[in-house]
Amino acid sequence: MALLNGGSDAKIGSVDRSRRWQADAVAAEPADLSDSFEFLWDYARQVSDDSLPASQFRALVVLDHHEGINLSSLAGLLGTTPPLASRLCDRLQAAGFVERTLSKHSRRELSLRLSERGRAHLSRVRARRKKHIAAVLAALSPEAREALFAGLTAFRAAARRGRGVDS
Repeated sequence: MALLNGGSDAKIGSVDRSRRWQADAVAAEPADLSDSFEFLWDYARQVSDDSLPASQFRALVVLDHHEGINLSSLAGLLGTTPPLASRLCDRLQAAGFVERTLSKHSRRELSLRLSERGRAHLSRVRARRKKHIAAVLAALSPEAREALFAGLTAFRAAARRGRGVDS
């Protein structure tokens, strides 16, 4: 901008540069945040010694939160198609982690739920992850832990609002 007005107002040019740098930093934040979440997910998978592929583990987590849902609902929550979700459930059922039963609402539907083995597996994985993440959190200062918790809580609430889910 300073060049456009003959350089007579260098302050305006520096303000524009400062705003541009701020905008660049804000634009980079989602990528940095995404990288941080990927690191956290990878770290949690490594320390949990989970033998399931990520898609199967995610299905277990969804079923833990939505006991008795049908295949279409599971597919929607996983962001996949019913045929893919069905094959995923086939593998989880063969491993003894998922049970399919007739729906109480419709004889044409099946209800999906975690088996006792599936619950136990999920519990073991979560306990290992919790232990390792607690060790990392213990290495942070109390202020950093507080800021992290506040930021993640706000992020979760905003994400839920964006999806139309009550917190």
